[in-house]
Amino acid sequence: MTYGGDYGGQDPRPAPRGPRQHQRAQMLPIPGREQPPRREAYPPRDEHMPPQPTMRAPVPPRGPEGPPPRPPRERPPRRRRWSFGKVLLSLLMVFVVFLAAVWVYLEFSINRIDALGYEDHPAAGSGTNWLIVGSDSRAGLDPEDEARLSTGDTAGQRTDTIMVAHIPDNDTPPTLLSLPRDSQVKIPGHGTNKINAAFSFGGPQLLAKTVEGATGLRIDHYAEIGFGGFANIVDAIGGVEMCLETEMNDSMTGAKLEAGCQELDGAQALSFVRMRYSSATPRSDLDRVANQRKFIGAMVSEMASPGTLLNPFYLFPLLSEAPEALTMDEGDHLHHLVGLAFAMRGISSGGVVTTTVPVTSASAENWDKKKSEQLFDALKNDKPIPDSVIVN
Repeated sequence: MTYGGDYGGQDPRPAPRGPRQHQRAQMLPIPGREQPPRREAYPPRDEHMPPQPTMRAPVPPRGPEGPPPRPPRERPPRRRRWSFGKVLLSLLMVFVVFLAAVWVYLEFSINRIDALGYEDHPAAGSGTNWLIVGSDSRAGLDPEDEARLSTGDTAGQRTDTIMVAHIPDNDTPPTLLSLPRDSQVKIPGHGTNKINAAFSFGGPQLLAKTVEGATGLRIDHYAEIGFGGFANIVDAIGGVEMCLETEMNDSMTGAKLEAGCQELDGAQALSFVRMRYSSATPRSDLDRVANQRKFIGAMVSEMASPGTLLNPFYLFPLLSEAPEALTMDEGDHLHHLVGLAFAMRGISSGGVVTTTVPVTSASAENWDKKKSEQLFDALKNDKPIPDSVIVN
């Protein structure tokens, strides 16, 4: 069909559309702005070009010529764990250091005097002999302390207690020997007098010379304790238990102790070891020295007990009071004192022979010459003491 008119015989209507085709949509350019060239996702491929393999990044060879291997991952530091053995070892080391410190403190804190630095000592026999002195000096005590301890007002310095502790070299039991203070003996340079007067005349040296001359025993070590020091040590360990058979009343000092088992404090202990004017001490000085030995045995046992050594409320006061209370010879050391305490630990249990120099009467002024010689000979040669010369 043809049409005339302005169309030159052509049909102005568009030709009929064939099957719908997918065409890519295109955006019209914005006026005044050029459209950037379109990037192809893939480069054109020549049909005659063989397929190219996929390219990967080259892996560097491992070996001596390649880069070093990757370092291993560091583990976090392990927490230090304390085993029971390490804790026990640490505690043991602390304890050893503590003991060393205490030892050094005591060694350099104990008072020392020249008690045995003289010539003309007797020949040394078997074993070791200590001269133990309890001084009745009031030095260092104020009026309140003197009243509390019932020391009296005696002037000067005398020995209220004189003992010889013998430590044998063999299996013979140790011996603690009391020398009654009123014993009449020869004092070098002062004639015959009571043995305790030697301390007043010439101090520790003259007393040691007097004891050596009267007994024939060589004195190797010296230890002295005064009124105040004795009471302070007893208080430091919390008192000492004593069992008294009867009530004790001292008509001289006014001290009174009840019958039965009880803890004696420092003042009561001092009254007990000094008491001789009482119905409970009919033998006067002989009973007094027996009570002194009994109390020393109980006190040593108390000081060496776990209840004292493991209790800081008793141990530290004891360590504080002991150096001030005790006086030793210049040549003595702490290990000598430890040896003495170890040897005397059996007083309460009967492992130590306790006796007094045999005397002729209850006044204890004159020694029994024959029995005394037997006693001193046994000590000098580390032989058992005959029962016939032991005075309880």
